[in-house]
Amino acid sequence: MSQPSYPSWQPWQGPGVPSMLASHADRERAVDALRAGYGEGRMEHAEFEKRVARAYAARTVGELALLVADLPQGPVPQSLPAVSVPPAFLPVPRPQTNGKAVAAAVCGLLCVPTMGLTGIPAVVLGHVARSEIRSRGELGDGLALTGLVLGWLSTAGWALVLVLLTLVSIAAG
Repeated sequence: MSQPSYPSWQPWQGPGVPSMLASHADRERAVDALRAGYGEGRMEHAEFEKRVARAYAARTVGELALLVADLPQGPVPQSLPAVSVPPAFLPVPRPQTNGKAVAAAVCGLLCVPTMGLTGIPAVVLGHVARSEIRSRGELGDGLALTGLVLGWLSTAGWALVLVLLTLVSIAAG
C-alpha cells in the first residue's frame, strides 16, 4: 500500500490566520471536504480515516487547511447537458385577478349591511379596476362590474330616499 498523499506539515501559505484556534465548525467543514474527496475516489479508506482523525485532533485552522489542501472544497460539480423545454410545452402564465376589482365587489356586497355606506367606494374602485384590467390584461372584469352595479344601485337608492324625504318635508311644510 502506498503512503498517504496529503501534504507534510509545512508552514501555512494561504489567507487567514494559520495559528487561529480551530472551532468545532471548522473541523466539521474539513471533515465534510474529506468525505466528499473520499466519496469521489480521491483517496483510499485508510488515508481517509487517518485524515479524519487528524482533523478532529487539529488545534489550528492552518492544520485543517493542510489536511484538505490537495482536495476540492466539496464535490466536483458534474456537468449535465442542459435540456430546455420547447416553448410549446411550457405552461401559459395565467393573468392575475385585479385587486381593485375584488375590493369593488366586496364593497358592492357590503352595501346592504352598511346601509349604502360602501356604495361610492364600490363605484370608484369598479371604474379604476376596469380601466386597469383593460390596460394590463388582468382578470376580474366581472367582479369590477358587480361592484359597479351594486354601488350605483345603492347610490341611486339613497338619492331616491333623499328626494322623497325632501318632497315629503316640502309637502308637510
